[in-house]
Amino acid sequence: MRSQGGEQAPKHTDAVLRPLDQADLRPRVQASIDEILSQQGALLASVSPDMEPLVSALRDLLSGGKRLRPAFAYWGWRGSSQTDEREKWDAGVVQAVTGLEFLQACALIHDDVMDGSDTRRGLPAAHRRFAGLHRGEQWLGSPESFGVGAAILLGDLCLSWADEVMLTADLPREALVRAKAIYDEMRSELMAGQYLDLLEQACGGGSVDRALQVVRYKSAKYTIERPLHIGAALAGAPASVFAAYSGYGLPLGEAFQLRDDILGVFGDPEQTGKPAGDDLREGKRTVLVAIANERADETQRVQLRALLGDPGLDASGVATLRSIIEDTGALAHTEAMIDELLERSLASLTDTVIDTEAVEVLTGLAYAATRRSV
Repeated sequence: MRSQGGEQAPKHTDAVLRPLDQADLRPRVQASIDEILSQQGALLASVSPDMEPLVSALRDLLSGGKRLRPAFAYWGWRGSSQTDEREKWDAGVVQAVTGLEFLQACALIHDDVMDGSDTRRGLPAAHRRFAGLHRGEQWLGSPESFGVGAAILLGDLCLSWADEVMLTADLPREALVRAKAIYDEMRSELMAGQYLDLLEQACGGGSVDRALQVVRYKSAKYTIERPLHIGAALAGAPASVFAAYSGYGLPLGEAFQLRDDILGVFGDPEQTGKPAGDDLREGKRTVLVAIANERADETQRVQLRALLGDPGLDASGVATLRSIIEDTGALAHTEAMIDELLERSLASLTDTVIDTEAVEVLTGLAYAATRRSV
């Protein structure tokens, strides 16, 4: 049996069909998030009851979700840990990888500020939420400035809590020290990728290669490769496991972001939680857009320059840009890239020392990351 992209589809095991539900990981991560927010909320409440909107905004943002980064970190650990160690340290690993959700919350909140996004997961973005609070209370000054300031501080809190969650997990100190070294690299790479993304926006976009460089550091390494490495570090895995995880994680991370780019243009707002064509209004210089620009004729290129990044872009403008992306073959080419990257990723899981159960789950996660609609 073959998947929609043409590569050999995996066997329909439960681990492949529902990889995010294996080991009850999502509810366990959610329970860990809820406990952390309860503890940190109590601390903030002791400072002032005025802090409650911060915790409330974060609780809404972190309610539900795919939990991809904790999943890759957890199964990175399960795939390379000793069998007799798994039950002993399982709960501590879940706590440690929960920290990645707070790092992701920081990234999302700050990213929405930088992009001027209105929504996130179907709700007002944090800076819009706090601007609305300011406006509703009729406070002094600019609601927009208040919203941006509050969102930046909330993101900073998440970054601080992410460190605290990981470093206080119930795990051997030497394991946490190994993981922290990977985590530090991941954060620096993420911020570098964010800056490169900003730079591409400011420069008006460049080549496909430049767009792919942003993808690698802003998404591929951060979403998949480094979480896997954190899991391997917690397990004290050998270099061969790290290499296998890189071979799997980097192409899959690129495919994950390419799928995200397609959804940002063609996704259903009911499923993505963002307005149709929002990435086009924000002028995101994605691989999809770079390919379209390289293949466009002069008329199409003029339209791309005129419409891409227009915050007032209406449905007609969105339709025009979508047509250009399709007519230039950029959409079909990006889909083909996703298929090729997925195939290369899965090939790295063969003939490895990674635990068989983890290989099944990682296979399922690969399909979940690239065939998703949200």
